[in-house]
Amino acid sequence: MNEAATANTHPTGPPRTGTTARPKQRVPFWDNARFACIVLVVLGHAVQRLTYDSDIAASVYLVVYAFHMPAFAIISGYFSKAGAPSQRQMARVITDIVVPYLIFEGLWTLTKWLVEGQANPNPTEPSWTLWFLLALGIFRLVLPYLALLRWPLAWTLAISVGAGYLPNIDSTFSLSRTLGLLFFFTLGWWLRDRDIVARFDLLRSRSWWLVTVSCAVIAVAGWAAWSYLNFWESVNLRTWLFYDSGYAELGATAWWAGGVRLVLMGVALVLCAAFFALMPRRDRWWTHFGQYTMYVYLLHSFVLYPFRESGVMRQLDPTWFWLPVVLIASVLIALGLATKPVRAVFRRLVEPRPRWLFADPTLARREGHRSDPTGSRRTAEPHRSSPGPRISR
Repeated sequence: MNEAATANTHPTGPPRTGTTARPKQRVPFWDNARFACIVLVVLGHAVQRLTYDSDIAASVYLVVYAFHMPAFAIISGYFSKAGAPSQRQMARVITDIVVPYLIFEGLWTLTKWLVEGQANPNPTEPSWTLWFLLALGIFRLVLPYLALLRWPLAWTLAISVGAGYLPNIDSTFSLSRTLGLLFFFTLGWWLRDRDIVARFDLLRSRSWWLVTVSCAVIAVAGWAAWSYLNFWESVNLRTWLFYDSGYAELGATAWWAGGVRLVLMGVALVLCAAFFALMPRRDRWWTHFGQYTMYVYLLHSFVLYPFRESGVMRQLDPTWFWLPVVLIASVLIALGLATKPVRAVFRRLVEPRPRWLFADPTLARREGHRSDPTGSRRTAEPHRSSPGPRISR
């Protein structure tokens, strides 16, 4: 999507005479995190029908939805630039967000008309998973303005919490979810802008105690989801986790309703931290699939649609058998949709380059791929030999 800022060993200029710049390379950690996130997206959508008949599936669903989209937003923000965009970067918003959104919104309209016999073409109301594309577009448009503020995290936290009090903010153009997740996106950008990852060497090898604590955090979240499931269902927690409804619509009319979202955002941050801590820092056999998550994101809903709507995923018993089956299937779907043959078939839909759309056709020229929904093609983390002024990205 939007062209990511790239880091090199000489961030302020070309290499000095007699020196050789290190070649740019991807950081395995981020590809691992992207792929793990997209597997969680597929799993969340796949397991949804099981939640009606299985308390275990409902608990898994709550844990996944408590943090997986905030984690995606953090990654997206980390690879976003806050400076004034160039023409090519503005063109990327059109080619990597707007055009794919319109293509797949049209495909969903056609699918619903063929399968269900009715459709309501309305590009202002994104179908199923497409809301995140609109959210990314809005995130990138507002980030340069947010970066001008003294306390961008405080302001976006206020926006994310305060948006729920306004009944006129709804799913039109995915605005409610966009504002609800804006803090996480800004946090990702802030971490990169302040060089937090490199400064604290957060991508070093994981210690055993960090892995243990992270596993414990996720285990406690699972235990809480399971033990208090009746309560979570009584307060409609899953809808709170969508970030797409106002507090009044959720039945929370008291003045302190925003505090509930604030607590959920805190839980999401803790779970995101545990999730990132568990990600491998080195290449794995599946690491490169993290480069192609856009294909998984846009195509997996078409794979799941017949299973979800046909009713075959209802009353699957026993849960101890079918839930692992769905988990394994989710991983296989994510892997399959990221393979080269699938990319070759669907490239023109997922990564369109409509040269005819631009006054300057070269703006649609393909430079590598932008095939993950975080909109990035990040190079290696910078390693500073000495502290220096912070460079806006």
